[in-house]
Amino acid sequence: MSKVAIVYHSGYGHTKKQAEAVQAGAASVAGASVDLIAINAEGNITDADWATLDAADAIIFGSPTYMGSVSWQFKKFADASSKPWFSQNWKDKVGAAFTNSATMNGDKLSTLHYLFTLGMQHSMIWVGTGLMPSNSKAAQRNDINFVGSFSGLMAQSPSDSSPEEGPLPGDLATAKLFGARVAETAAKFKK
Repeated sequence: MSKVAIVYHSGYGHTKKQAEAVQAGAASVAGASVDLIAINAEGNITDADWATLDAADAIIFGSPTYMGSVSWQFKKFADASSKPWFSQNWKDKVGAAFTNSATMNGDKLSTLHYLFTLGMQHSMIWVGTGLMPSNSKAAQRNDINFVGSFSGLMAQSPSDSSPEEGPLPGDLATAKLFGARVAETAAKFKK
């Protein structure tokens, strides 16, 4: 059995919806157990949550993209992860990440680069989407990987949409495939 932990911050609920889709995809893999850890509005998680991250085979980071990077709440969590970093608690765990923003680009790649660097600081083994983009003339907005990301999962939710309206179904379907890929990879790397 592989243990997957998803640790994320969501400011308005859109990234939470994305995290739940990633969780559903990871949980669809036989033998995977998945924990969803929400970073609270003050940027904190509980001691039990830290223990869950230490025990996981894979950790998936998630944050909305605000002003070209992670939210300050996620950054506070990342800075607090220096304690497991010092002990190399997350070394050789599978790492992956996702983000959401209001615009199609929104500098989401900057956020994924930040999350990738966090994973590399922790000596993790990074997993991208493994999905080809929907980039032909026939592509539709709800196709798999329409946003076209490889290094991590991206979704787009219009700034005036509620979490019920965004991310769109295609982005959520992509999130499920991404979650499954991370759980499958964690099972392959499990000692």
